[in-house]
Amino acid sequence: MNPFELKPAKIETLLMNWKDMSPVPYDTREVDPYTKTRIILMNGTEFESVWFSHQFTRHTADNDLRRALAMMRRQEQQQQKLIGALKPLNEDVLAHTIGYEQLAIDLTAALARREEDPYVKQALDFALLEDFDHLYRYADLMDFDQGVHAERLVGHYTEIMPGRPTIAHHRHPFDSVNYPVLNQTASPVTKLCAGIITAAEQQTMNYYMNVAPFYPKEYGRRLYREIAMVEEQHVTHYESLQDPTMGWLDRLVLHDYNEAYMYWSCMESEVDPRIKRIWEEHLAMEIGHLHHDRQLMQRLEKRDPTEMFGAFPKPTTFHDNKAYVREILASQVELTARENEYVPVSSLPKDHRYHSHQEMVNDGGATAPSVVVIDRHIRENGLDYRFESEGAHPVEGLRSREGMSLEVGRR
Repeated sequence: MNPFELKPAKIETLLMNWKDMSPVPYDTREVDPYTKTRIILMNGTEFESVWFSHQFTRHTADNDLRRALAMMRRQEQQQQKLIGALKPLNEDVLAHTIGYEQLAIDLTAALARREEDPYVKQALDFALLEDFDHLYRYADLMDFDQGVHAERLVGHYTEIMPGRPTIAHHRHPFDSVNYPVLNQTASPVTKLCAGIITAAEQQTMNYYMNVAPFYPKEYGRRLYREIAMVEEQHVTHYESLQDPTMGWLDRLVLHDYNEAYMYWSCMESEVDPRIKRIWEEHLAMEIGHLHHDRQLMQRLEKRDPTEMFGAFPKPTTFHDNKAYVREILASQVELTARENEYVPVSSLPKDHRYHSHQEMVNDGGATAPSVVVIDRHIRENGLDYRFESEGAHPVEGLRSREGMSLEVGRR
């Protein structure tokens, strides 16, 4: 589908009223886990669009352009409010967190499996193992505090077991910055990938930053703080892949093209008819925004964005990635980042900044919140909580359920 070939609605007709923005939330007992992940993803996609629009407004003196951005931004805000309202009141912070981490795992794996640029694929695979471990930590917290098994919440689509341990994720800030992938040479799939994953990780970072103080137990608050810091690294990691040479109008078109593409992807795979109608309606709005962007670019820069953007690539969909995650775990769990590359942590010299940063942040390791949560669970229950549906853990050093090694991924 090429969104520029479709007839758009007039931009002024796309505003909603309060009733429009107040949908019936999903039922936590019946909702498909991937419906939840799509809702979280599109919430984050709208958030990214809104804040990009604010930054654009702060970097132009053209008040006609500012007004055009304000109109579209108001509509993006309304879309975000509608999507946010789909979350029900009876779904607590931790249950919603499980959805965030399932999104991070299965979205990252889906993007990595189709990515054409080997450098971008490696960046995705690297962070995939870290989000996979975050799901395990939160799932153990849920089992310890609530007696709820997170495997029910993820619909058995996603395994729950250690990834690259969270304690190993804390790297010096210099080592979270990647090479940018320039749009002149990047494929449409890669351009979209960088935007999709940055928005998703940014939404996760913001969610954890905001909800950490509301968790009722101190060890849980600390776990949210620790993982929120890793998510900040992930946002830096992914946003640095984006092309810094793009102009503001090009970025505007790319944002709206990405939104339209993601709503189309959600629509193509949604199993809930009511939610599917929302994706269809929002797709129509984004097509209107894209055509408005086109008019702005033609008027202000005498260019046409159809020279850069055409038909959508295949949709991005959610599905079981168990075998893929296990493959990456087995081959990459011991990798760390060193500036613009990924190397075995054992290859770093003893005086490398990774080790000094680890010592400063983790103070040896045993008091790291992600370690404490697992230790508490083991002391209380004798074993950690896992959902390993495909057999033993592929990494020997992470197979024990009676004690967690502090060396994997760090030495």
